[in-house]
Amino acid sequence: MTANTAFLNELTSLLGERGLIREPDAMARYTSDWAGDTLGTPLAVARPASTEEVAEVVKRCYAQGIAMTPQGGHSGLVAGALPATNGQELVISLERLNSVRAIDPVNFTITVDAGCILENVKLAAYDHDCDFPLSLGAQGSCQIGGNIATNAGGLNVLRYGMMRELVLGLEVVLPDGRIWESLNALHKDNRGYDLQQLFLGSEGTLGIVTGAVLKLSPRPTQNRTALLGLPSVQAVIDLYGLARRDCCDLLTAFELIPRRCIELAIEATPELRDPMENAYPWYVLMEVAATGPVDLGSMLEQLLETGMERELVLDGALASSDTQSAQLWQFRESMLEGQRRRGEHLRTDISVPISSIPAFVSRASDVVMAASPECEIIAYGHVGDGNLHFNILPPTAMADSDKKAHLHDLEERLFEVLDDFHGSISAEHGIGRTKQAPYLARLSSIEREMVSGVKALFDPKGLMNPGRILPAGE
Repeated sequence: MTANTAFLNELTSLLGERGLIREPDAMARYTSDWAGDTLGTPLAVARPASTEEVAEVVKRCYAQGIAMTPQGGHSGLVAGALPATNGQELVISLERLNSVRAIDPVNFTITVDAGCILENVKLAAYDHDCDFPLSLGAQGSCQIGGNIATNAGGLNVLRYGMMRELVLGLEVVLPDGRIWESLNALHKDNRGYDLQQLFLGSEGTLGIVTGAVLKLSPRPTQNRTALLGLPSVQAVIDLYGLARRDCCDLLTAFELIPRRCIELAIEATPELRDPMENAYPWYVLMEVAATGPVDLGSMLEQLLETGMERELVLDGALASSDTQSAQLWQFRESMLEGQRRRGEHLRTDISVPISSIPAFVSRASDVVMAASPECEIIAYGHVGDGNLHFNILPPTAMADSDKKAHLHDLEERLFEVLDDFHGSISAEHGIGRTKQAPYLARLSSIEREMVSGVKALFDPKGLMNPGRILPAGE
């Protein structure tokens, strides 16, 4: 009997037959993500059903020197939760930790297991007349632990902030198997270093989040959605400045969408119809929401009237019901599927100052098209937080074997332009494996020292999600 076989038998005794997957066919779904990226084969897949079981698994891995890959809902985009190719990493799936532990509608908090699906958390909050405002395209499959580990962003960041602003307390299994319980439901707590913030965005490299106290908001009783046609990216930014002032904190989403994305959405979802009689170069999908006696309809109509007077808005479609609102948002969701169907392409999630978006899109487009005239640029994103998905489809005639190198070259050129704007190479997806090289290339020596020091303090053996963010062994 090999050492690994004995170790896995021990885990089976601990977790039961349902708690450990060892057969290659059964492990297949744990080796790919939403985008279809596939990497490696795990040693096995552990499926603990409680925080205590997670801790026991981690203790045994720590004692045996077994590397661990924490995994949530398979919706990541930087290969951060996919097992390595060496077959020596144990995937620890949180999917069985899926309970809502408590809801306090007066304190506006909800305490959940890390394996809870985001959409289920939102529904649980809704039942108590509350709202958990994190909104992602993958909310039907992504898990709260993954949202925390990646500091998820999404569509409502401009009003509610990133996941970092929505977490009040955490429960974490540290790399040696100890449980750090800090499930505080305090809205103000200024006691020294805020340790839990280290785990937000750590991508499972410092420990495994098993539970969280999340901040809720009052459930909006009304919302208004509009899809608008605009002539330019500059018009989009000018309209955003107007909307941010006129709608203030009631503005929940403000999405930049190019015409090509409308076409991709219709291709992916044939029941969608062109939202306006004419086609426009750029679109804005915006939403305002409120609780109480606020006349959102008049507010939005006044904004659009002013936008048209200033020749920022050319046309618009306003939703008059929840059904129509969902139909408008379907364009935003379906365009992602439309891109995915085109096969391998460059996905980015960069950020620049909001006021710099028009200049960046113009210069980056010029640089990319000069290097690859037959590629297709699809630039869209969350205007309210400066986050752009500047994606690139390779030339259709290009051989599949040449696409990866070509897209990598275009990414490097794109990031060079981004550096001139003092932007970030990752606004919400994280670093994982795929962005490690450009991330490290942009770290100063003192930043590298601090990041490595944090990793070494929490995970001195380098067993927790090694090779993500930092190289394995650092």
